[in-house]
Amino acid sequence: MTLQREKAVTTRKIALTAVLAAVAVALSPLISIPLGFATPFPIQHMVNAIAGVLLGPWYAVIIAVIAGTARNLLRTGTIYAFPGGIFGGLIVGLVYRYVLKNDYAALFEPIGTGIIGAAVSAYLVGPWALEAGLIGKLGTFDAFLISFLASSITGSILGFVVIKIVRRTGLWT
Repeated sequence: MTLQREKAVTTRKIALTAVLAAVAVALSPLISIPLGFATPFPIQHMVNAIAGVLLGPWYAVIIAVIAGTARNLLRTGTIYAFPGGIFGGLIVGLVYRYVLKNDYAALFEPIGTGIIGAAVSAYLVGPWALEAGLIGKLGTFDAFLISFLASSITGSILGFVVIKIVRRTGLWT
């Protein structure tokens, strides 16, 4: 790949990163599953699925961090936006890159969010956030697991559908 082509690909990835982060921030409040201690957003999981497949694991992580930070600053998210988003995009990107190499990798988002993200939220972030006064009550692993799975399964299916549409229209190859 020539240097000019490499720069064009990088620019395109950075632009899509910005767009996907903005989509996650703008659309997440429209569909949420409020639980008191956490508020999972299927749109974030849709974005994770799209980013992991189209951009790769590290771009997906960057998008989740940007979206989580923005949503927390706007008070439309909670501290759980970070473990709930980061691991989903990371797993999708890794599965796409090293295991499946096809769009079905988007459907692995619930493993990252629903299982890993729920465990990190319940056992690491939750107790710390409670002690720091960032949250008022602590959720159990089961509660995180159920809510994160419900949100991430829905979001990963939406992401898979969007990827298929994008591929059919030729917007991203």
